[in-house]
Amino acid sequence: MQAAWIWFGLTALALIGEVSTGTFYLLVVAVGFAAAGLIALTDLGIAVQIVVCIVAIAIAMVILRKTGVLKKRGSNPSTNASINMDIGQTVNIEAWTAQRTARVWYRGTHWEAELIPGVEAVQGQHIITETRGNTLVVTPLA
Repeated sequence: MQAAWIWFGLTALALIGEVSTGTFYLLVVAVGFAAAGLIALTDLGIAVQIVVCIVAIAIAMVILRKTGVLKKRGSNPSTNASINMDIGQTVNIEAWTAQRTARVWYRGTHWEAELIPGVEAVQGQHIITETRGNTLVVTPLA
């Protein structure tokens, strides 16, 4: 019975770590610890508890991989408006250089702006579609 509380204590620690880190790996470990704790309540030996813990972790990992939870998101921060607050904002372009770049005043400072390929360089309002370092990639506003 005492072993069950150790497993459940480890489960709580893993869950606290999960909340702190935001990964799913410690959640998987917590599932394994909880499964071993449930087995410990039945007074089965420590070897069985460890095997159940390992099997539960392996099954949880397979489930997470099959559901795609552990896959890296294909989101590029330089073009994702949910991550980058500049995407979708407008800037005023007064003049373009021959290299299709311009200097713009944006968020209290000067930025380099670059026109997306295949678009005519016109003056006026442009929408930021991407950022590359301190360069704003823009497209004309309609």
